[in-house]
Amino acid sequence: AKVRSGDPANVEAQGARRYWSLLFGSEFRRDRQAAGINAMLNYGYTVLRACTARAVVAAGLHPSIGLHHSNDANSMRLVDDLLEPFRPAIDLRVWQLARNGESEVTPQTKRALVHTLYDDMQTTVGATPVMVCTQRLAVSLAQVYLGEREKLDLPLPGLPLSLAASLIDE
Repeated sequence: AKVRSGDPANVEAQGARRYWSLLFGSEFRRDRQAAGINAMLNYGYTVLRACTARAVVAAGLHPSIGLHHSNDANSMRLVDDLLEPFRPAIDLRVWQLARNGESEVTPQTKRALVHTLYDDMQTTVGATPVMVCTQRLAVSLAQVYLGEREKLDLPLPGLPLSLAASLIDE
């Protein structure tokens, strides 16, 4: 709620710094150009972005007309808006991979990150794969624009079910 347009107080960056330190340790810094955990996050977000872009276009929406992302150089503003609720699934998968000794993008880590799209999230109609949740979110946005519904179809708060279950096992 404290983040304003353009984030003049740098609130989002302060929150991100705390988040990444808690998730990957105090020495970790998010750097899109770096290898290791950063590269795995990049790969996972790219997979998620492609999935969300497909959902946005299939719902008849234009990917460059964003809700919150407003950089004119970004032709995928709406996609970046709609993928936000699903980022933690990628973050957790990368955390699990790192905890299991994975530190680079490999065919095995790529498979694990793509598999995140098939993990179930809890929704109002029960367990639903992340990929389907992205589709439902995009369609619901189109329906809101058309006046056919009032709220977005977001997954319920929490982690994908198989990822959450694996945390209990650890």
